[in-house]
Amino acid sequence: MKNIKHHRPAKNDLPDTCIDVVQNLNTQDCKKGIARLIAPKHLPENLRPRSRLLSEGPAALSDRELLSILLNTGVKGKNVSLLADELRERLDANKNIPSVEELSAMIGEFKACSIVAMLEFGRRRWGCRNVRIKNAADIFPLIRHYADCSQERFISVSLNGAHEVLAVRVVTVGLVNKSIIHPREVFADVIADRASAICVAHNHPSRILEPSDQDDDVTVRLIKAANLLGINFLDHLIFTETDYYSYRAAGKMNILCPKGRGISSHSRMN
Repeated sequence: MKNIKHHRPAKNDLPDTCIDVVQNLNTQDCKKGIARLIAPKHLPENLRPRSRLLSEGPAALSDRELLSILLNTGVKGKNVSLLADELRERLDANKNIPSVEELSAMIGEFKACSIVAMLEFGRRRWGCRNVRIKNAADIFPLIRHYADCSQERFISVSLNGAHEVLAVRVVTVGLVNKSIIHPREVFADVIADRASAICVAHNHPSRILEPSDQDDDVTVRLIKAANLLGINFLDHLIFTETDYYSYRAAGKMNILCPKGRGISSHSRMN
């Protein structure tokens, strides 16, 4: 039988179709996640996470890009961008910093140690505690990094009597365009925090800020539940990467729940 020589593609070779995609990528594509299937080493130099960190600063990077830098490499059968996506999903599902053991099965012990150490150090030095909330603009920076998620994240922000932040949590991760939410899920940790007030928020993957009827219904139920619990319900934000809709600023909280029909007269931002 005649020997057939097989061409082994170079390690960095990409199919022609992928090359076309890479050449036409821009920063916005990376933020939207179009580039996540492509390993960072195949991206144009100026779009690689480390290059963007150097040129634009950490605030410009998505969660995926920041985690990609920390992970450095992927694992067998999975590039670092996909691994970063999976890690973000795992972190969003945990209310506390996960243990090394929890993450090791996914990313290996070495990477798990680095991630857990980074999270704990960040919590100690730059946690969101004691940030005072005066209006919706103060809430947005605390939650903005969830805006590029492909599924809705419903987030609660617990506050003390001075409206200083006690905790920011992902309550639920929804479907592509909706989040299934119940008051008991929202207030369980808020009560454990001994919070006096709460703000809630969720991202709209569609990038449409206009609240839906379902959003209005959830807001009404949460306002009434908060009133029964003696917790001030301050605001509900719908947000994208660049902007947000505030129920309070739009005057919609008083329209949905006029005083005497669910909203406390003490539920004020300042």
